[in-house]
Amino acid sequence: MIVLASQSASRRAMLSAAGVPFEALSPGVDEEAAKEALRADGHDGRALADALAELKALKVSRRVPGALVLGCDQTLTLDDGTMIDKAIDKADAARILRLLSGRVHHLHSAAVIVLNNEPIWRHVERVRMTVRTLSDGFIDSYLEDDWDECQWCVGCYRIEGPGAQLFAKVEGSQFGIQGLPLLPLLDFLRIRGVLAS
Repeated sequence: MIVLASQSASRRAMLSAAGVPFEALSPGVDEEAAKEALRADGHDGRALADALAELKALKVSRRVPGALVLGCDQTLTLDDGTMIDKAIDKADAARILRLLSGRVHHLHSAAVIVLNNEPIWRHVERVRMTVRTLSDGFIDSYLEDDWDECQWCVGCYRIEGPGAQLFAKVEGSQFGIQGLPLLPLLDFLRIRGVLAS
């Protein structure tokens, strides 16, 4: 049995499309408090994504003994190391998009599988994203059109939607951009015999 420790529509859609049998449970983690504590301990973007993914998987694993529990998280880091969180409202989203405009940032998408409260597999995928120079008019129009969807995404964009228009260049997998290192995960599930090889 595979349990996704997340209610993320994007991750559920990726797993379903790839033919992975799973059920989803909310981990019930206070992400903001966890992020604050991990950052205080010196976690960078990559380590933070990995630690949060593990925390979510561990939390759900206690409720479903014997299940492979998949925890995921994603962080966004500017080239100077500054971490960007999800926008708190539309005005904050506009601020974030102006900050990303004309710059490179990195997404770290982490996945950790826990079995009986023990991590047994992990992978962090890094994607390098180059945002084109965005006009204020474009930012306002984009947020007006896609806010209902992009408000849930770090960086305020969905690459599989209108957010594709933000970019001049992307180096890495689309799965990583959407928050799940899917191909390494599928390989692990084949090795475990969960998926046919």
